[in-house]
Amino acid sequence: MSALAARSTLDHPTHRRGDVEDQDLIALVAQGDENAFRKLHERYWNKLFGFTFRIVQRRDMAEEATLDALMAVWRGAAGFRGEARASTWIFGIAYRTALKACKAVRRENLHDEIDEAAHIGGDGTRELEAILQSRTVAAALDRLPAEQRATVQLTYFYGYRLSEIAEITGCPVGTVKARMFHARAKLRTLLEDGA
Repeated sequence: MSALAARSTLDHPTHRRGDVEDQDLIALVAQGDENAFRKLHERYWNKLFGFTFRIVQRRDMAEEATLDALMAVWRGAAGFRGEARASTWIFGIAYRTALKACKAVRRENLHDEIDEAAHIGGDGTRELEAILQSRTVAAALDRLPAEQRATVQLTYFYGYRLSEIAEITGCPVGTVKARMFHARAKLRTLLEDGA
């Protein structure tokens, strides 16, 4: 689809999310089209925020990293060559901004699970068990190094293949495989020990 055709599709009142491919949106963004950038922002903000939050582990820093990543998309759209999926390119930018933010942030302690469970009310046994289980998994993920955490998240939460993760993180597939191997081993140990 040409940039002109994509622009007319974006302006059409029956346009729905997903009708215009991300690559076409990036081509329009490269031309300075703010409407196309808004569409990309709508499609990617929540995904990128969830991804960066898992890496930096602070809401304010994740928001800043997500905003930085999207601004890098705005500024760098003309440099997108289409050699990878647009989402792979965008997640690669978010990965680098999250790692940069991670260097500037000290890790905070985990939230106290019992305090959160106290807000449930009633018996709350099942809810408490679910919270503790999800917190245990989250705590185990949080204890992984940032690169391993990102690899696990990109694989299991976003469905990327190892070759795509290699593109996102800018490292060889073998390194991604090694990170996944070590992440699984550490997660297994942490979960057996109760994180």
